Amino acid sequence: MRIALTSNGPGEFSGWVRPLVAALERLAPETEIALFFVPDDYATGREDEVARKLFPEIAVFAARDYLRFALGRGLAGAPASSDVVLYLGGDLMHASRVRARLGGVLATYRFSSRRLAKSLVRAYAFNASNAATLARTGLGPDRIEIVGNLAVDGALGEAAGAFATRSGDDPRIAPNGVLILPGARKYEIAHLVPFFVQVALKLRALAPDVPVAFAISPFTDAGELDRALSTGGHPSVWGARGSVVEGLEGLWLQPEGDHPPIPVVRDAMRYASRARMALTIPGTKCIELAALGVPTMVCAPLNAPEMVVINGPLQYLDRIPFLGVPLKRAMVLGVDKRFPLSAQPNIDAGEELMPELRGTLMPGHVARRVAEYAGDDAARAAAAQRLRALYIDHAGAAERMARSLLALGP
Repeated sequence: MRIALTSNGPGEFSGWVRPLVAALERLAPETEIALFFVPDDYATGREDEVARKLFPEIAVFAARDYLRFALGRGLAGAPASSDVVLYLGGDLMHASRVRARLGGVLATYRFSSRRLAKSLVRAYAFNASNAATLARTGLGPDRIEIVGNLAVDGALGEAAGAFATRSGDDPRIAPNGVLILPGARKYEIAHLVPFFVQVALKLRALAPDVPVAFAISPFTDAGELDRALSTGGHPSVWGARGSVVEGLEGLWLQPEGDHPPIPVVRDAMRYASRARMALTIPGTKCIELAALGVPTMVCAPLNAPEMVVINGPLQYLDRIPFLGVPLKRAMVLGVDKRFPLSAQPNIDAGEELMPELRGTLMPGHVARRVAEYAGDDAARAAAAQRLRALYIDHAGAAERMARSLLALGP
């Protein structure tokens, strides 16, 4: 059987593609899989490189290669045909275009549209609410299948070492510490890494007995980190300056001044499951941390809202001379105010199971809140239990979807 997948950024690849491909290879290793990364403002540009290292047996195509393919040109290594084309991130039109080139039936996960609905043979949902949303695009119940949230299997697999980037445990990472996950998008690396390094320095002063480490995505290379620390990020984030040190043990973030370096790991969930707590930003990682029952504080600094990446053409609003920056800043802040909660587990629970810090934030304030939460054993234990229960029924989503996909084939 031949399956073609379309995806875009680091969250979709790690949370959706990764567990599904692993399940397909486990259930039907003879399946031929082609993964097309599509153009997207959220992409890091290294998705194809990471995917090839993790799954060397599948065909992986970068966004620039996909564009040539979408325009009707030849693409070395591309399949001649496909039995199923599955959308797993990006714009829906790209999955439709791949199907136009390769044939087969079309399926989607989580998203649909009225224009696309008539051509879909199956739409996979992660819960009943998502299924209802899919139905409103014109899909009948016979074409909607609830499988669960794939990101849960991604987190469980990574915590168990299924997607390890190195063998053995990293001896630099002490258990029961604070693990900081600053994001993988370009603006997050450029501005939030310096911000969170400053938080880490303040936290060390407040709670010197609590180990601190960073979990940096494999989609981010050492050069990006070094450039971010060399500038300290946007002036409004009050970030730390420094550099990146590469040693035999791995990467370190070295702040300026007389400060010990901060260790960096790549397999976030592998070490998050042993941490006292995590500090991260809104995104897929919140769901993954919740699935593992990791007490987490969610931090969404809007010190420089014009730097935030948003969907659609309004992303480039800040490029308009004179008025662009204040307009985009006002729009981002206005959208943020419309939503009382930003972390998906909190939205799903209807309350702050993960404490949230939002708006214009100072590193010292964030560090104080983290120190308080790290010292509140009862609050973290209660949160861990409720977070784990929130997504427990989603475990196995990747295998359920894989079996369904295989049944769609010839």
